Amino acid sequence: MSVRVIAIIQGRMSSSRLPGKILADIAGQPMLQRVYIRTSRAATVTETIFATTTDATDDPVAEYCDFSGIPFTRGSLFDVLDRYYQAAKNAKAEVVVRVTADCPVIDPALIDDVVKTLLDGEYDFVCNRLPPPWHRTYPIGLDVEACTFKVLAKAWKAAKEPQHREHAMPYFYEGVELTRQSRTLETGVSSRGFKVALLHHITDFGDYRWTVDTPEDLEFMRQVYSRFDGRDDFSWKEVLDLVHDEPELMDINAGVKHKTLKDIDKRALK
Repeated sequence: MSVRVIAIIQGRMSSSRLPGKILADIAGQPMLQRVYIRTSRAATVTETIFATTTDATDDPVAEYCDFSGIPFTRGSLFDVLDRYYQAAKNAKAEVVVRVTADCPVIDPALIDDVVKTLLDGEYDFVCNRLPPPWHRTYPIGLDVEACTFKVLAKAWKAAKEPQHREHAMPYFYEGVELTRQSRTLETGVSSRGFKVALLHHITDFGDYRWTVDTPEDLEFMRQVYSRFDGRDDFSWKEVLDLVHDEPELMDINAGVKHKTLKDIDKRALK
């Protein structure tokens, strides 16, 4: 029996740093379309769904998805955990993959690595990055998280803190102490009893910035896509080769400070 793996891409127009970014054009297609196509290519993924909000500012997102044939759901603006849970439940997910709509070079092979690790190791939660104090080795913007629907339902019921609701999955890994199993795998059991695995790349590229949060980031991505003539089937390793061949590309968004888990949208607290 094959496992029903649902990739859910979260995105909204009211980004605090670059409003409207998910519909921003990258080489002839909106960013959300780029993320959707690349995520859908993962061999382990049964279906990919775009999860936006019921806020009126996201009507254009719903219209675009509808027009383009992208399956989508609409849910809470700030309670992203609820948005994930409802979308996953409606899709009858057994495994849920979390991707964000500001990662236009997300790599399907990395999604497959995370899902296969989750299934083969019978983990509750697997990812290829965790926020500080943990160390990341994949570029920012290749972030993949996956969990079983069973534990997502547990978190949805039990998680109360604003950062748990807005960032969707910290409830699983908070307090985990990881032990190195190999050059590419750390594992541990979190303070709440969840089995967690963190995947690493052998060479550390954790300070490379390939996500879109600012106008500089968007310009960087447009330059990357232009180097591939607007195609979307290039791998993250090809992007790596590109920025090593043309290091000046990395100067475009070198000054951007990455947001952390402590950054919760103040609008959610009102």
